Amino acid sequence: MNDTTQPRTIDVALGARSYPVWIGAGLLEDRDRWCAMLRGRHALVISNTTVAPLYLDRVAKGLEGLQWSAFLLDDGEAHKTFDNVGRALDALAQLGATRDACVVALGGGVVGDLAGFTAACWMRGIDFIQMPTTLLAMVDSSVGGKTGVNLPAGKNLVGAFHQPRAVIADIDTLATLPQREYRAGLAEVVKGAAIGDLPFFEWLETQADALAARQSVPLTEAIARKVGYKAGVVARDETEQGERALLNLGHTFGHALETAGKYTVLLHGEGVAVGMLLAARLSERLGMSGAADTARLRRLLERLGLPTAIPPGMDPEALLALMRLDKKNTAGTLRLILWRGIGRAEIVGGVDERAVLATLREAVG
Repeated sequence: MNDTTQPRTIDVALGARSYPVWIGAGLLEDRDRWCAMLRGRHALVISNTTVAPLYLDRVAKGLEGLQWSAFLLDDGEAHKTFDNVGRALDALAQLGATRDACVVALGGGVVGDLAGFTAACWMRGIDFIQMPTTLLAMVDSSVGGKTGVNLPAGKNLVGAFHQPRAVIADIDTLATLPQREYRAGLAEVVKGAAIGDLPFFEWLETQADALAARQSVPLTEAIARKVGYKAGVVARDETEQGERALLNLGHTFGHALETAGKYTVLLHGEGVAVGMLLAARLSERLGMSGAADTARLRRLLERLGLPTAIPPGMDPEALLALMRLDKKNTAGTLRLILWRGIGRAEIVGGVDERAVLATLREAVG
């Protein structure tokens, strides 16, 4: 993954809470860059048992001279829980962390979400730095300040908006990422293009094979373009009052699929891939878009090695019940992100549940 080019910098423009997203190789070892973001003498690194053995030593060298400790989760979405937030808060207490302390999130989306929520809760909000080590976290969950934990009733039902001080996306960490998780991250890249960037979608179609092969130059470009798109949306609508909801294309379907599988059947990006295609099929059913755009999305997802069908054994009625719990719903009606074709997503309220159920039934693998 090593690349000698200078890191790309994307700024998330939020006034006094603006922050940089750095994308490139060797950034974990570029300690002068990220150590400048530490304002106090205490730091808690939150990671997991898979990532910490690989990369914690690199981060530790940048924390020399500080009072710091590490809190490790077991790996997986099932561990993004209130119990683990409580344990992380206890670790901050044992550290004696003051209001100028910093939480460092070293890992994927689960680590980043839980670490950010922990930072938001400690003394009503302290700094945190995102060091995403998965492609999905680099292009999506590490940017924008959404933090949270899961409940048995559904994913991310509890959380807070809490922006990081910086995001350090070291693409060298992707070299150790399992193929399935890497592909899952590509789903979030496709999602950004599908929402509002047709030229980016066309570029992805030309670069699909190179991205599947993890070639560093197109990969860095893809990450930067997706982060740049999201940064613009977040700057305009930080707390998801309008436009930012578009970033959830496929998520209402996808979260229901993840929850139905108890977070063990589908990875988040896989749920988003299936969910995007379901949203496209529903849009087609409702007369909003044509079959050609649906087919084009399916082909790109398949070229990138992503699933496009609901896993066998999942019940469409149960999935619909889970979708009713989605945070975007209003006044007891389904509010989904659909599209009028590639690059033209929109928020649609009062969606007919019969059309949703018919779409789910057709897509069971």
